[in-house]
Amino acid sequence: MTLNALWFILIGVLFTGFFLLEGFDYGVGILLPFLGKKDEERRIIINTIGPVWDANEVWLLTAGGAMFAAFPNWYATLFSGFYLALLLMLAALIVRGVAFEFRSKDKHPAWRALWDWCIFGGSFVPALLWGVALANIVRGVPINGDMQYVGGFLYLLNPYALLGGLVAVAVMTLHGAIFLSLRTTDEMQERAHKAAQYAWPVATLLLFALVVATYFATDIFKRLGVNPGISAIGAGIAILLAGWFLRRRQHGWAFGMTSLTIALTIVTVFRGLFPRVMVSSLNPEWSLTIFNASSTPYTLKVMTIVALIFVPIVLVYQGWNYYVFRARISGKSPLKY
Repeated sequence: MTLNALWFILIGVLFTGFFLLEGFDYGVGILLPFLGKKDEERRIIINTIGPVWDANEVWLLTAGGAMFAAFPNWYATLFSGFYLALLLMLAALIVRGVAFEFRSKDKHPAWRALWDWCIFGGSFVPALLWGVALANIVRGVPINGDMQYVGGFLYLLNPYALLGGLVAVAVMTLHGAIFLSLRTTDEMQERAHKAAQYAWPVATLLLFALVVATYFATDIFKRLGVNPGISAIGAGIAILLAGWFLRRRQHGWAFGMTSLTIALTIVTVFRGLFPRVMVSSLNPEWSLTIFNASSTPYTLKVMTIVALIFVPIVLVYQGWNYYVFRARISGKSPLKY
């Protein structure tokens, strides 16, 4: 295995971790205005993710940093071509972060309602745009022979990409509802369970529709045959099992299945792209690959040494963080947010 391939895999792992953790994070934010009827209930919902939401976003920063260092041409083409969409996402994330910190600064209902809806928007918009972005990367975008994106913003809003955005929102909402079922008690737990039951058929139908659309709109299944198909089928089976466990009220297993659905979906995307990192819809030979988009071998070697030292430390720390804040949240819990 070359260092180019190794770093492609590592970036895939980082994005998988990001979507697994930030997926339920976004889902909780999307559900906040609808499941929390009173201020105390909304505080309970927010405090389920309060200790971890900012750490979850570090996975994205790490993935972006790894992309910048290991594959600078991929980073440059992606961030320049998707500039407006990523700027909108950044603005939503900034508003979301501010909302978490500001909502409890004043007890006035209008003040808190404003920030609650900012948390909703700051969760919904990134979830939607991430789905749109991944779908466009898989489908292909107009990249010329100089590795420059030559399309406009509206090109990214094609039907296939919008379907990908809806799938991301639906699956993350389901993921977040099941997470709330695990982290809350009594009436709030029951509301989260019902929300998950409503979200499951929507997420399942949209996901299967995306798989079918991917077969016709992209080449990832045709290029690699059964290899990416195994992970896609696994994602479908996992989300079906999530519904089965939900009916049995086995929320831990249901959460594991939605986590597996998200992980296998990202595996399908990266496995289907390899060795490409961005597909050119103008000419397949103009696609960015792990070879023509990468840094020098020396850079990759130094990065590998640094990653071997610090990645295990980060994983241990985040695991410890989740362990410390593992208790269910109720009205009797100390509520920071």
